[in-house]
Amino acid sequence: MSSDKKRVQFRAPNRLIDRTDALAAVLGEDRTDILVTALREYLQDAAHDDAITQEIAAAYYDGEISFEQLKALVGAEEAANFRVLKQQLDEGYVDDVADL
Repeated sequence: MSSDKKRVQFRAPNRLIDRTDALAAVLGEDRTDILVTALREYLQDAAHDDAITQEIAAAYYDGEISFEQLKALVGAEEAANFRVLKQQLDEGYVDDVADL
């Protein structure tokens, strides 16, 4: 894992942060470790959720995210598959328009 870090700031409900602090105390960790672990696990789960993966792919096909962002979300192999499909769809679209 990379040691590069980016500072972020966000607002969360007091109850959620209180629960995070309680868990951090039980585990002997700090709040940041708990939040980073939770975020990492959420992103990992999202990458394996078919509905979310399709939304990610659609965002890539529509140019809303870059290939590098796609790869970070779904992994290199699946991102490569989506890139090939996007190229095929683009080529197919050009052929369909040419036939009109």
